[in-house]
Amino acid sequence: MAKRRAETREENRAKLVAAGRRAFAEKGYAAASMDELTAAAGLTRGALYHNFGDKRGLLAAVVEQVDSEMAARAQAAAARAGGGWEGLLAEGVAYIEMALDPEVQRIVLLDGPAVLGDPSHWPSQNSCLEATRRTVERLVGEGVLKPVDAEAAARLLTGAALNAALWVAASEKPQEVLPKALDTFRHLAAGLLARPSR
Repeated sequence: MAKRRAETREENRAKLVAAGRRAFAEKGYAAASMDELTAAAGLTRGALYHNFGDKRGLLAAVVEQVDSEMAARAQAAAARAGGGWEGLLAEGVAYIEMALDPEVQRIVLLDGPAVLGDPSHWPSQNSCLEATRRTVERLVGEGVLKPVDAEAAARLLTGAALNAALWVAASEKPQEVLPKALDTFRHLAAGLLARPSR
């Protein structure tokens, strides 16, 4: 019985997250109606309160899901680039490019910070930071990067990528801003190389 109750709770959470994700992407956080999104999930407002506390709690769960998917996409770009320095650079570039995705733009880069605060404090961002720190540490050890503090470099790289993505998302002309952001991110990151790239 307890197992079935836990499964039902997980199913309800998944339904609410899916409905919230659709509503937040289509209408934005402020315009998304709790009654409409709970109805779309086939649940009540009580289920939303029970599982997430309130609409803000639901947004936090949706942001975590989308941000985790973004991290996975960025890591896949790094793997396609062959890892190492090229992979580290490709991961940051992929993250910035995702700012053109309307769902990412609205949920993670616009409404997320406005409602949930500084993205650098989100759990999903912290796991991304830790992965970048480990990569930087390895590349410093291999002599690819200058002997810099791995945590400082990781914070600056992830911060630059995040802020570039925020800039693109908030821009009135994101397609024009993106190439500027990518070019400058590449130049900034290249400053960490032990030997300048050609």
